Amino acid sequence: ILDQWFESEPLKATLATDAVIGAMASPHTPGSGYVLLHHVMGELEGRRGAWGYVAGGMGALSQAIARAAAAQGVHIFAEKAVCHVLLGRDGRAQGVALQDGTEVRSKLVLSNASPQITFLELTPQEQLPKDFVQRIRQVDTRSPVTKINVAVDQLPSFLAAPNARDGRPLPHHQCSIHLNCEGTHLLHQAFTEAAHGHPSSRPMIELCIPSALDPGLAPRGCHVVSLFTQYTPAVLAGGQPWDEQARNAYADTVFDCIEAYAPGFKASVIGRDILTPPDLERIFGLPGGNIFHGGMSLDQLYFARPAPSYSGYRSPIPSLYLCGSGAHPGGGVMGAAGRNAARVALKDFRRL
Repeated sequence: ILDQWFESEPLKATLATDAVIGAMASPHTPGSGYVLLHHVMGELEGRRGAWGYVAGGMGALSQAIARAAAAQGVHIFAEKAVCHVLLGRDGRAQGVALQDGTEVRSKLVLSNASPQITFLELTPQEQLPKDFVQRIRQVDTRSPVTKINVAVDQLPSFLAAPNARDGRPLPHHQCSIHLNCEGTHLLHQAFTEAAHGHPSSRPMIELCIPSALDPGLAPRGCHVVSLFTQYTPAVLAGGQPWDEQARNAYADTVFDCIEAYAPGFKASVIGRDILTPPDLERIFGLPGGNIFHGGMSLDQLYFARPAPSYSGYRSPIPSLYLCGSGAHPGGGVMGAAGRNAARVALKDFRRL
């Protein structure tokens, strides 16, 4: 698709990153064109295909949703892990049980956890059709993503566009900066290494500096840098673990790459947080570390997400709905799955 519309290889490669982002796939993988479309569909404040930063960091979005919900009388149980979904004698979902023993009763239950957690961990297996369970187990959740959060004591200065003397952020600091993306062959090479169990030696790097737009995220003169990198396999070659040595070795590779574009970057780092695919699964409940709760391949989209006959947010358990990234239309911070699921749940609730 990119070859049909563009001639510039750096431009094609830059666009191709959105065709493989979050996916264990190469730009040459059939179906990757849809992932590119997925990332440019919709609009932000009237601008088609636009993305934006959340003032105050991503957590501020969750807080805004919480405030809006509380204003409608919602009770929020923070830091309370769900143990399992409660079912009535008729097989309907009747609420959830928390790990501390508390039972929260409800006529409807909506889960934005992944399909794997919702149906394989929180729902009694004997209440689910065997073919449905098998389908959920077979969902491709491979993830190539390692996220690195960095604190620096000065704004990165790139060889291609050096900083101004006053040290103020320039327009490119306020955008998404793509490194190691001069050609699609580099992305394919990085993918191939990970497919054989090795972290990419020249990883694809998407670098953002949110504090360039939102100074409150860092002390004066300092900045926070968000690095979205791939490809890193969830399981390393030979079954080697993602221990501290492996994490730091990969992060050092990423930082060496950035240093080549922005000399002085490594010396400016005062802290870093490295989240490999197993870390993303353990901390955030992302199956396999997959940010979309499952691959955005054509066999796992539309009527097949998360399983054939269950793409309409309803599940085999009456009154239990899926409303997260594992439901149609998939991942991304857009709220479409949640809004659609809420409409379906409200329609069923009125019937009750």
